[in-house]
Amino acid sequence: MGKDILILKNISREGPGLIEDVLREHNLHYDEIEPDQISHIKSVEKLGALIVLGGPGSANDTDLKMQNELDLIHKVISAKIPYLGICLGLQTLVKAMGGQVVKCETKETGFRNQEGKYYKIELTPQGRNDALFKNLPDSFTVFQLHGETVQLSSRMILLASGDTCKNQIIRIGDNAYGIQCHFELKEDLLDLWIKHDNDLQQLDKNQIKSDFKSLNDDYLKTGRQLIKNFLSIAGFSY
Repeated sequence: MGKDILILKNISREGPGLIEDVLREHNLHYDEIEPDQISHIKSVEKLGALIVLGGPGSANDTDLKMQNELDLIHKVISAKIPYLGICLGLQTLVKAMGGQVVKCETKETGFRNQEGKYYKIELTPQGRNDALFKNLPDSFTVFQLHGETVQLSSRMILLASGDTCKNQIIRIGDNAYGIQCHFELKEDLLDLWIKHDNDLQQLDKNQIKSDFKSLNDDYLKTGRQLIKNFLSIAGFSY
């Protein structure tokens, strides 16, 4: 389609993971930037898609870095450029487009909730009819790492919900998506997060790794399908 994908990393350790694998496998060109490089973007019209990854910051931060990120996202959505936000990338999407970001009543961390049950999300009726979930089941297990959640405006469509934090996957317009969970997760990313993330360090790292190992095949299959579905929605052929 002649336009490249831009990946915005909010912190170096939260890289694109499985997204990068799929893009490389299908020879799709992409660039990675961090928030302090946003000012170098001359025109969003040249973007084929914007993917915003997670990070420990908050969409409610008032520093210039976050304001630039929110402004970029607003421009991208207003220009109807395909968007995919993960974790903080969901929250910045909601914040930029008129929703709210608030603290979770209970943080969601790792694969299991406080009762020891896997975090699962369920597609809503709108989600079951959305192209993002083509060839995917109505429910799947997810990895979570967030202390904030979103409250949606009337223009935002809820596509998947969870038990602890309701608003898990949303859509704005035809091609802008926000996903709270980390479907891009791979083993090397998980090891890095366990080493550096304070919330994950409060959990049993051996249990987390064991959970990932037991879920790995289905988890990667789901992640790959979601990524490819988004790329199709964004107009990329592979």
